[in-house]
Amino acid sequence: MEKINLKVKLYLENEQDKFMGIGVLWLLQKVQECGSLRAAALDLGISYSKAFRMVENLETSLGTAVISRKKGGMQRSGASLTEFGQEFIVLYDKFQRKCKTLMEKPFEEFTEELKTLLSNHSE
Repeated sequence: MEKINLKVKLYLENEQDKFMGIGVLWLLQKVQECGSLRAAALDLGISYSKAFRMVENLETSLGTAVISRKKGGMQRSGASLTEFGQEFIVLYDKFQRKCKTLMEKPFEEFTEELKTLLSNHSE
């Protein structure tokens, strides 16, 4: 049997759709790093309009702003995470890492049982 890996995808969703997952987390982390939603989207290889919709969907679902947008001035653009946004990405990252860690033991048990099952049914 080839080595098997477990890939766990976690999403937060409301009645309408998914609004938070690893992609949104990466986007928010990039905004924090780049200081711009446009630069973050470019760095992640997604369109600005998609990035904007992801943030808008998240903010609507949570009922609060996660990004503070800057307009005007010399740079004419930019974005930073709100205090809530900064705390939220830490909380969500901790949550998703903990969930993935909790899946390790059941996955190990599954792979061992699968090896046994395969050996009992090998020709």
